[in-house]
Amino acid sequence: MPDSTRRNRRHGTADPRSPKAARRGRPPTGLRHALLRWLVLAVAVALWEVAARAHGSVYFPPPGRIARRAHELWFSGPVRHVFLSEAAVADILPSLGRMGAGFGLAAVAGIALGVAVGRSRRAYALCNPVLQFARAVPPPALVPVFVVVLDFGTPMQIASIAFSAVWPVLINTAEGARNTDPLRLDVAAVLRLNPVERLRFLILPSALPRIFAGLRLSLSLSLILMVFSELLPGTANGIGFTLTDAQTRSDLLTVWAALVLLGALGYLLNTGLLAVEKRLVGSGGTTA
Repeated sequence: MPDSTRRNRRHGTADPRSPKAARRGRPPTGLRHALLRWLVLAVAVALWEVAARAHGSVYFPPPGRIARRAHELWFSGPVRHVFLSEAAVADILPSLGRMGAGFGLAAVAGIALGVAVGRSRRAYALCNPVLQFARAVPPPALVPVFVVVLDFGTPMQIASIAFSAVWPVLINTAEGARNTDPLRLDVAAVLRLNPVERLRFLILPSALPRIFAGLRLSLSLSLILMVFSELLPGTANGIGFTLTDAQTRSDLLTVWAALVLLGALGYLLNTGLLAVEKRLVGSGGTTA
């Protein structure tokens, strides 16, 4: 028996190399991890409820009242409409449509241009300063430019979302394509793979983790820009319009309900993207 094992048994400690100790040091996974996450959320909501009721301020309503207001506004519709009310169709669906269109354009353009820039050293060296400059510009600052070019309306909103959300995808895709293993490229040359086969079986699977990192950043930017563009004049629907309208009417409960709705939408969209990433990155890694 090794000396370290004897010492660990003498002092009542486990060997860090043993499977039992390794399992003890791992973070909780599976059902236990999900239960812990929901427990933390439930505790936070309960503390919010207690603090809001104790304070009794109209500016800080309890989550129970906020949830009832959100249900009345958006989720009290018939079953055949998936419980969505007319206000949900007028507010949530147009916002998701604008965000989805802008995010989709940013994803397609960012991946295509990122692969093209990342696979050429000269193109990367020439374009990198411009890309870093464009990424550093605050996205809301570009909205007035699109207002001047496209005027108010849905095309301006989609264009502002797409233009601001494309840079994280483009830069991360270029970095991922640029860092493809040279040994694998040599093997592809020996196997005489054509450019399409190299892109499909080598470059894209290798760059997928960086691509999804950029997509997650772009998704959050798309949500922010969607709300910001709907706060501008000329908008007649959407979650941002609901926020502005409720603020002008001093309907603070609706303002809180819209904020909670935005947080829930962001969480659900990010969770869906993470599920897609887990599936594709796993299969992409084995393919590459």
